Amino acid sequence: MTVVNWVSIFTTRTMFNIIIDSLQFLKSSSGLKIFAFVILDNHIHIIASSEDLSAIIRRHKSHTVRVLIDNLVKGNRFYLLKQLEFGKKVYKKDQKYQVWQDGFQPKLIQSNEIMMQKIEYIHNNPVKRGYVEKPAFWIYSSAKNYLTPKKSVLEVELFEP
Repeated sequence: MTVVNWVSIFTTRTMFNIIIDSLQFLKSSSGLKIFAFVILDNHIHIIASSEDLSAIIRRHKSHTVRVLIDNLVKGNRFYLLKQLEFGKKVYKKDQKYQVWQDGFQPKLIQSNEIMMQKIEYIHNNPVKRGYVEKPAFWIYSSAKNYLTPKKSVLEVELFEP
């Protein structure tokens, strides 16, 4: 999931936690299984499964939009709100802001080898961007779950081929 125009809105603990809380709720209420994730400043990668993944992602995006916008308004983050207003698609007449780009790009993972490649790619995203030196150092990622005995901010289903 990507923020419109790649706007960097995940820059505070509060904003990251909005995503974590939503994913935690969906895990407990909707049977969402998360195998790996990373939340960066302007996009999220998740490897997940459920009986109706599209519906769960729609719920997640719908809920987080409301909470993220409320948080930005309360925090007087007018610069970010202006960017989200500018990024809104013309046909979205019923809303002032747009947080998420339309749709999402689910990909079917068909082998253990591809699954491991995707998990490694996700976990190395913060390293490639120069945010941290090692994947487990990025707080908002499941890398810590896979690489150390410590748990990350969101428990995941460890994939073991």
